[in-house]
Amino acid sequence: MTVLTGCKSKFEKLQESTNTAKKYQEALRLYNKGDYNKALILFDDLMQRYRGMKEAEDLSYYFAYTHYKLKDYATARYQFKVFADTYPNSPKAEESRFISAYCYYLESPNYTLDQENTIRAIEALQLFINLYPKSERVAEASTLINNLRDKLEKKSYANARLFYDIGDYKSAVIAFRNSIRDFPDTKYAEEMEYLTVKAQQLYAQNSLETKQEERFNEAIGYATEFEEDYPNSPYLKEVQAIKRKSEQDIINVKKLLATMMSPQDKAKQADTLQKD
Repeated sequence: MTVLTGCKSKFEKLQESTNTAKKYQEALRLYNKGDYNKALILFDDLMQRYRGMKEAEDLSYYFAYTHYKLKDYATARYQFKVFADTYPNSPKAEESRFISAYCYYLESPNYTLDQENTIRAIEALQLFINLYPKSERVAEASTLINNLRDKLEKKSYANARLFYDIGDYKSAVIAFRNSIRDFPDTKYAEEMEYLTVKAQQLYAQNSLETKQEERFNEAIGYATEFEEDYPNSPYLKEVQAIKRKSEQDIINVKKLLATMMSPQDKAKQADTLQKD
C-alpha cells in the first residue's frame, strides 16, 4: 500500500485531498494553462463542495467555460444557462446567456441535415436580444440569426428542388410555393417561381386527360404571375413558351375528350349548350 501510495502523481493526490482552497487554485491554474481536462476534474469535484457558498458563482462560470473550451457544446450551453438563471444579477449573466445561445449556433449542422438545433439557436439568440436589447452583442446575435435563417432557407429550397429532380412534380409545386411563403425575401425566389411553372406544366402533362385542362390552367396562372414579377428575367422566354404550349395543350385535350365522348354524352352536351 505504501508503494502504491508513493506512485500516485501530485494531481491524483490533490484530487483526493480535502484542501478545497488549494484544489480551487490548482483548477484555475490548469484552466489558464489550457489543461482543460484536468481542470474539469477538479471543477467537477469543487462544484459539490462549494454549493451554496459565495465561491460557487465564479466556480459555476469557470465550470461552464471549461466544457466550452473542450467543445462539449451541449453541456456548455446548459451550464451557461444554469449560471444565467441562477445568477441573473451577475455581471457575467449577459455573457453567459449569449454563449449559451452561441453553443446552439455551433451545434447547428450542415443544411442537408436535421435543423432542430438551428431553430433552437435562433430562438435562444432572439431571447438574448429581447433580454439585453442594449447589449453590444446584439449586432453579433442578429448576424448569427441571419446566418441561421440563410441555412433554413437553403434547406427549404433544396427540399423543394429534390421533389422536382425526382419527378414528383405535384409535391415540387407545393414545396416551392411553401418555401416562397416562408421566405418571401429568399434569393431563390425567381428560380423557384420559374421551376413552379415548369413543374406544374409537367404535372399537368402527365395527368389523366380529364384532369389536364384544370392543371394546365394552373400552369398558365403561375406563368402569368412570373411575367408580372420578373419582366426582365432570363427565364422569361421559356416561361412564355410554356404558357403558350399549355394554352395549346388545353385546346388539344378538349378535342381529344370530345372524340372520346359517347353519343349519349354528346347529346347531353349539345342539350346543355342549347339551354345555356
